[in-house]
Amino acid sequence: MELQIHNSATRRKERFVPLDPNHVRIYVCGPTVYDLAHLGNARPNVVFDVLVRLLRRLYPKVTYARNITDVEDKIIDRAKESGEGIAALTARTTADFHRDMAALGVLPPDIEPRATGTIPEMVSLIEKLIANGHAYAAEGHVLFAVGSFAEYGKLSGRSPDELLAGARVEVAPYKRDAGDFVLWKPSTPDQPGWDSPWGRGRPGWHIECSAMSWKHLGPDFDIHGGGADLLFPHHENEVAQSLCAFPGSHFARYWMHNGMLLVDGEKMSKSLGNFRTVQDILALGPWAGEAFRLLLLKTQYRMALDYTEAALQEARKELDRFYRALSKMAHVTPERGDEPHPVEQPPFEQALADDLNTPLALASLHYLVSAANEALAAGDDAALPHLKGRIVAAGAVLGLLQQEPEAWFRGGADDDAAAIEAAIAARLAARKEKNWAEADRIRKELADQGILLEDGPQGTTWRRA
Repeated sequence: MELQIHNSATRRKERFVPLDPNHVRIYVCGPTVYDLAHLGNARPNVVFDVLVRLLRRLYPKVTYARNITDVEDKIIDRAKESGEGIAALTARTTADFHRDMAALGVLPPDIEPRATGTIPEMVSLIEKLIANGHAYAAEGHVLFAVGSFAEYGKLSGRSPDELLAGARVEVAPYKRDAGDFVLWKPSTPDQPGWDSPWGRGRPGWHIECSAMSWKHLGPDFDIHGGGADLLFPHHENEVAQSLCAFPGSHFARYWMHNGMLLVDGEKMSKSLGNFRTVQDILALGPWAGEAFRLLLLKTQYRMALDYTEAALQEARKELDRFYRALSKMAHVTPERGDEPHPVEQPPFEQALADDLNTPLALASLHYLVSAANEALAAGDDAALPHLKGRIVAAGAVLGLLQQEPEAWFRGGADDDAAAIEAAIAARLAARKEKNWAEADRIRKELADQGILLEDGPQGTTWRRA
């Protein structure tokens, strides 16, 4: 199977050819840990989690690096506003980020470097850039000389005027050119700082990712990912720094960028009142993390995605359908699920291999579930092991259907499960005594609590509405 990727650097879909077929390496820009993750932050983490899961199906070894930015001016400003120490702030928000991503089914990366743990490599890179004539020191700062790199702007496809207009550059007398960006800056006594050849200071944001990817993946690796908002200036600057520090290298061979996430059709903003954190979504119920993940995957990753409460509820209903089919096949031992089923048009893996076309892959999953339901209705037990194997395998790549159906329908761990079971037993006793009014009263009382009963040959089961 051939994997096709839309390469932001060339602005076209290309066949993915890894540098080393035995070891694929991918780097994705992670969070700046000063606040809770919002819905836009969640999208790249889910998108590239699916990509890595797919790559691991196709290649014998994949190394996935996703960084933590724990030194940056936003962190310093937030700590000053709140009065919380920087170390405590970054530790707390990093833990929040990890919990939120786990609740969305995002697997941990193989390597999670922190900017504060990569300062020596940053200093080394800056020294290389100065030695190669691409950077200069001025008044305790070190700046990248944009004019020294003829290909600056190639990744984002911007003209020199557009680059200057879009960079939001700081006007400073020590700059040789207005577009030059900071690699190193001086720190005041109350700011984080490290000793360097240019005095005590801290790195600029862009050099951090260049240093972390170089340290863990080398000067050349396969895929660099992130949100489209990072294309310029962050990724443009990464390219410039890395190529100039290592002449003859190519840095990332493929660039992938996910589209923007909107809320109710508008850009997310606190002023509009539509700002949502991942924790806001998770607070809706134990089903919400997986439902939000599915919602994210229902739109192809490069397209803009519109989050609405209605869309989240629709995703929940789709998961109900998937889990209900698996529940009916609880007695079936699944096959490995490597071979496509005839109902998949195109096969699930082929859909994903077409530039991570998750909507088409989900359509394949729906076909499989429909076929399983038809086989169950027809009593065709021979068809079920293959169908269940395919459903389970597809869910594993998408990061869905990773819990038992009973747990999904019961909403996870239930402190009141014993009370619900007691009510069901009381209803059963009423039915045996032909006290239909009492049995109906118990069913209605549970329904009012969001508990739905389903009577079947094996007895009565329950699930949350």
